This record gives sequence, C-alpha cells and structure tokens, in this order.
Amino acid sequence: MLRTIAVLVFSLAWLVACAPADDPAPAAGDGAASPAPAADAAAATDADDGWVTLFDGTNLDGWNLVGDATWELVNDYVEGSGEAGFLVTDVDYDNFEVQLEFFVNVEANSGVFIRCQDPVLIAADNCYEVNIFDTRPDQTYRSGGIVNFAAPATIINTGGRWNAYEIVADGSNLRVTLNGALTVDIEDETYTTGPIALQYGSGTVMFRNVRVREL
Repeated sequence: MLRTIAVLVFSLAWLVACAPADDPAPAAGDGAASPAPAADAAAATDADDGWVTLFDGTNLDGWNLVGDATWELVNDYVEGSGEAGFLVTDVDYDNFEVQLEFFVNVEANSGVFIRCQDPVLIAADNCYEVNIFDTRPDQTYRSGGIVNFAAPATIINTGGRWNAYEIVADGSNLRVTLNGALTVDIEDETYTTGPIALQYGSGTVMFRNVRVREL
C-alpha cells in the first residue's frame, strides 16, 4: 500500500514538472498592439525645438486685424479678400525665424512684413516687406525680395500654387528662402524689432502653417 502511494506521488510530481508554463505576454514587436502615439507628439517636438505655432488653420487668436481686408478661415488656411489689410501678431519679435506657406494667383499682391515699427500702420517704409508680387510693375523687388532693400537673387514665380517662405532676422542679418532657394542674404540695421504682419493687397491670397522660433 505504501509503495503504491509513493508511486502515485512521484507520478503527480513528474506531471506537474513537465506541464508547459503559461505563454508570456507578447512583446510589443511580436503581435502586441503598440501604444498609440501621443496626440500632441508633433507639438511637443515643436516645443523642444523652440517653434511656436502662430496659425494652424483653426482660429486667429494672437492676430490683430489692421485695415479693411476680410479674413476667412477655410479648411486649414486663412484667405484674404475685399479691401487691403493685414493680420498682425500681438507680439513683437527681435531675432527669429518664421516659416509659412502661401497660395496666390498670378496677379496677387501680398507680402510678409517683419520688425514693423507701428503695429497699426504697416507699410514698406516702416517694416521689412518680404514681397509676394510676381507681377510687380518694378520687378526689382518682386516675390522673394525685400522691398527697398534687396532684389531676389533668383526669379521664382509663385502664382497658382502653394509656396514656402523661410525668413530669418538674426541681428543685422536678414535671409529669405523661397521654395528652398535662398533669395536674400543681406546685412541691415534699419529695423530691430516689431510684430510680423501678413498682407492682403489684391487677388487671391491664402496663408497656412505659420510658425516662429526666436533665436
């Protein structure tokens, strides 16, 4: 009897030892669902890089309306119409880089004004006007140039498509890049600080994805 019980105990112990263990939870790369990326991952990256979004297509917070233009939010861009006018930041910028995209038709008159001296009177004679005007009568300061200061090094026609501007104001150094081409690189100390303004002059003018990084 004792021998039989001993055999049974030994058999049970052997079965337990040989039974397969529960499967481990699958690793993230082995079929398990990976964590969804954080919704604000892009925003966090921008923050780490120092970029601040000025216009993302959802509202005009942080912009003052100057002049008589009508500005309408459409999809992810803002479109100007009617009389001439500006969207002007409510913050002054000294040394910075601004990036934006714009769409114009061939005849459109627009521009990006930086270091403006009067936030309610925006003009080429009290700001640096980075021009958007392919058909400007005086072609010296057409699209890609800075009116009264620098002609564009490369002739780029912007009408009928989306274009990208990168504008750097770093002390006296002013650089303009249009669609990846460096069009202006000059030294000038006329204006040192002021708001940024987006212009509606005439034609079809749209802006989107406007952001700034202080240097």
